Amino acid sequence: MSESTKLTRRTFTAAAAAPLLASAQQQGALRARLKIDTERVIGDIDPLIFGNFIEHLGRCIDGGIFEENHALSDANGFRKDVFEAASKLNVTQLRWPGGNFSSNYHWRDGIGPRDQRPRRLEMAWGTVETNRFGTHEFLQYAEQMYTEPYICVNLGTGSWTDAQQWVEYVNSAEDTEMTRLRRKNGRQQPWKVNYWGLGNEMDGPWQMGHRSADDYGKFALEAAKLMRWTDPSIKLIAAGSSHFASGIDWIGWNRTVLDHLKTHIDYIAVHRYVGNADNNYYEFLASSRDVDARTKTVEGLIDAATSDMPNRRPIYIAWDEYNVWYRARGNKERGRRILEEIYNLEDALVVATFLNSFINHAHIVKMANMAQLVNVIAPIFSNDKGLFLQTIYYPLQLIANNSRGKSLSVFLDCPTYESKKYGAVDYLDCSAALDNGTLVLNVVNRHRDQPIEADIDLQDRRFSGPVETAEVNGPDIKSENGFGKTLVKSTPGSARAEGEKLRYRFAPHSYTMLKARLA
Repeated sequence: MSESTKLTRRTFTAAAAAPLLASAQQQGALRARLKIDTERVIGDIDPLIFGNFIEHLGRCIDGGIFEENHALSDANGFRKDVFEAASKLNVTQLRWPGGNFSSNYHWRDGIGPRDQRPRRLEMAWGTVETNRFGTHEFLQYAEQMYTEPYICVNLGTGSWTDAQQWVEYVNSAEDTEMTRLRRKNGRQQPWKVNYWGLGNEMDGPWQMGHRSADDYGKFALEAAKLMRWTDPSIKLIAAGSSHFASGIDWIGWNRTVLDHLKTHIDYIAVHRYVGNADNNYYEFLASSRDVDARTKTVEGLIDAATSDMPNRRPIYIAWDEYNVWYRARGNKERGRRILEEIYNLEDALVVATFLNSFINHAHIVKMANMAQLVNVIAPIFSNDKGLFLQTIYYPLQLIANNSRGKSLSVFLDCPTYESKKYGAVDYLDCSAALDNGTLVLNVVNRHRDQPIEADIDLQDRRFSGPVETAEVNGPDIKSENGFGKTLVKSTPGSARAEGEKLRYRFAPHSYTMLKARLA
């Protein structure tokens, strides 16, 4: 950033903000400038960053996407209203069966006639698992949704053979005991699942089968070898550090895991959940700065681990669990109705900044899975009679359905505020995508009270025709949706551009998508 640019920036601390904002109110909106050069490409936006996640946890699967003999379910037991709402999210990938659940899940319990499947104590979340939703049901659901399935194998209490034979059962076309079992259970042709996770959050003491980084790396390496020898085409995701608990050396964990697995994996998974337990809006809205920092750190670890490898295989980052999660969280998370967050507008804005971060690191972030799809920390919330769309549904829907192609670097000059944790934070958070002459700009105005008027300048192209807009907003930052109540939603609109210039006023506490054709 040039010195002149630094001087034009305005940094607001809690103490100094009042007189400056009062002056801004008299003069009109705060001002910002965005410059876009379509040749400044960050990377290709992988559609898999718009994935989701279902786990045998609370009412996500049982009582969420799957309710047998329910008036709103189809013949397979899939809730039709949930399926329709999920389909509109453009879920590009679906991760299953967990999560913590996967670390004691034995996949053979979930195949064969449903009425003959064993009921098991489920120790991750304190229920009884019926196993009526298993491999066939999950892959059928993924097929119907036209989404890429992602299976996480059990490297907690499971064995190398369990992992290998699951790949064989699902992907092999040979005539073997496993494939005969699959055919006996009604599936003639293999599904050819591409994405397989090597366990979940194995750094965490809460995980069944928790190991040290060195032990996990050695164990996962042997599983990876067997799985890939079974199907050389599969993509493997290593369990990076979840970094949930104090005392976990997340950098050291990732470094060690990469050293062991760098010749066999395609992704390393990282997780991040954030919250606003202190009710500090501006600190909360800066949460994605942590995602930016962690992405850069893990990218550096990947580079360090593979720097001496000739013809090194590319390893990417998979944010395969992320969301806002703090209200429905504690030490007694057990039973069927747990982790049922009701989201407000500020949560939706944070989710939008997470998605912006993934797009802005498109060269290295190639997968992301919001946790989870329905009821459990989810964009969709159902009961026995229907559902409603949570606030976080709307930015996810807009960004997933419109941001594709190339990620562009955006020059941003705008007012900032001072965060205790992150320092100076821009009031505007943005990402840009260019696909076959269509530019999509995603902008969050973090300012709680003030609109920000932005001059958006194209450096090498011109706008062509009207600009489509969609704004996610509500009466205030604590606005929530519910059954029969939609206070936060997406509102369509339009804007006018002239030549290479567009001026747009971003409303307070809002996420806005601008979509325009370029000449």
